[in-house]
Amino acid sequence: MTFFIQKATIDDTEDVALMVGELLAEIMSAINVQAFHFDLGETTVRLRDFLEQGKYFVLIARDGHGKAVGFIALYESHALYAEGAFGTIAELYVRPQYRSHQLGLQLVSQAKSLGASRNWTRLEVTTPPLPQFDKTLSFYERDGFSISGGRKLKISL
Repeated sequence: MTFFIQKATIDDTEDVALMVGELLAEIMSAINVQAFHFDLGETTVRLRDFLEQGKYFVLIARDGHGKAVGFIALYESHALYAEGAFGTIAELYVRPQYRSHQLGLQLVSQAKSLGASRNWTRLEVTTPPLPQFDKTLSFYERDGFSISGGRKLKISL
């Protein structure tokens, strides 16, 4: 199968938002908890805003027919421990029927190139510390990521 990966534009927002919904549904199914609220319209508008403001970087993968089959989303952060600017992978998703084609690795590779072009010192990603996500952790470790800290926590504001 042939795929092409490109930087997402405003025209890609609904395709990416649909896949965000699929990703969140897959996570919630795996953990059997309603952990996220998802609204396609709100997510599409939010993504459009993030892209227009340059707050978010999205690479979208399409098959040879132009169908959206995966994406990776990143944002830039700054921290003293990271020695400057770095990227965080917010979401990575490949539709299930395309997962055996190394597309996730291609998306991560393109994200690394994007980060290098922005002089980021590193890429970070958080995976849930649950057995249901051991394959996700292994995916990143096989690509050279290493464990660098503890669990991610949140509080709503």
